[in-house]
Amino acid sequence: MSTKEMKTKTLSEMKDKYIGKEGTKEREEYEYELRMDVLGKMIKTARQERHLTQEELGQLIGVQKSQISKLESSANSATINTIIKVFKALKAEINFNVKLENKTLELT
Repeated sequence: MSTKEMKTKTLSEMKDKYIGKEGTKEREEYEYELRMDVLGKMIKTARQERHLTQEELGQLIGVQKSQISKLESSANSATINTIIKVFKALKAEINFNVKLENKTLELT
């Protein structure tokens, strides 16, 4: 019985192969969609931690339940202003980081 050594690949290598190399349009779109999906899940988790329904959260920020549902399933179409309103209504602290050439910018 022969034993073959299994070749392993990193997640980055798999993304390069199946989605596209870093910097390509396809990879940028994928990474953006992934971040928006994670943001939507954060909103949902924070809402549930506050024991609010989608309708109740919508009332707090002046939008329909359906908009909260869309946000939670994917925050793609949300403006930064809407996202800030949501987290303020949830009494959640949010932080934004900006990196330029591997250097994190800080507000002074």
